[in-house]
Amino acid sequence: MKPLKTVSRSEANPQYLAGYLPDYKQTGWKLDRDGRHITFIDGCGIGRLRLVGNGGQHIETFPLKQIKRVRLLRRADGYYVQFAVATERKCEHVETGSVVGIDMGLKVFYTDSDGKTVENPRHYASAEKKLKRLHRQVSRKHKKSQNRKKARQRLAKASLKVQRQREDFARKTANALVSSHDLIAYEHLQIRNLVKNQKLAKSIYDAAWGHFLSWVKAYGIMHEVPIIAVAPHYTSQDCSGCGERVKKTLSTRTHRCPSCGLVMDRDENAAVNILAKALEGTLGHRETYEQVSENAWGEMTSTVLFARIGGQVISWNQEPPWRLAMGSVSRCEG
Repeated sequence: MKPLKTVSRSEANPQYLAGYLPDYKQTGWKLDRDGRHITFIDGCGIGRLRLVGNGGQHIETFPLKQIKRVRLLRRADGYYVQFAVATERKCEHVETGSVVGIDMGLKVFYTDSDGKTVENPRHYASAEKKLKRLHRQVSRKHKKSQNRKKARQRLAKASLKVQRQREDFARKTANALVSSHDLIAYEHLQIRNLVKNQKLAKSIYDAAWGHFLSWVKAYGIMHEVPIIAVAPHYTSQDCSGCGERVKKTLSTRTHRCPSCGLVMDRDENAAVNILAKALEGTLGHRETYEQVSENAWGEMTSTVLFARIGGQVISWNQEPPWRLAMGSVSRCEG
């Protein structure tokens, strides 16, 4: 699906609304008191739309001054209205005294330093057979025909389902991880370089590590939990018991140290090393410490993390995922 294009309301024109969707601030629209209809009064010809939301969405309860932006979004299953609301989201984090390091993988989604694992859902791999069949159906239809249009719509909906499954999994898994720990360490992987391996690229894209880690960072800020990135060098090779470097291939899944005799799962050994690196970097800095790493959008930033408060430099080029989470999205019908 092509990325959405947004224009200001002064540039919008009814004949271009199929490809360009208007973006409003606090003028050009009017919300009914019941919150079930919205009317666009800027002359673009959109008119009055009925909002079809779920029972948990009550946009009418927010004062109009708190609604800072209204966007029309086009998805494969219809059009949506997104309300960006100015509000504060407070999370009361219950301290558990638990610190953890996580090692991202493909056999399992991640393994932590306590030996716990989260299974890799493989959303794309599960839907790949169906997506290939839908791709073939599109290619067999005549171009510009109604049958081809319907086939493309079915393919777009199937792809959208996979995207939403990844989003749901990433958010729930990240929230569970952050809410149950007081410090989280992960290895700062260069995913753009890892996908150059053609044999593993599809599986790496399917796992969506970067998207998951962006939510971990976002929830870390909400819960005031430090999220620390460490260098990935030799985390899988070094022994977590004695520090001896034991070289392994990717096919070797068990760590066996000839020096101290430690036998452990390869990923768990790496997770323990990741946590140890993070703790070494914070020793002697009980109040604050500084870390240079990439933010959720791959930009190099310098971040100051407090002992109980996690801070993150935010990119003005992208909306942080936690800000989107505070917005209310309702489906609209003409």
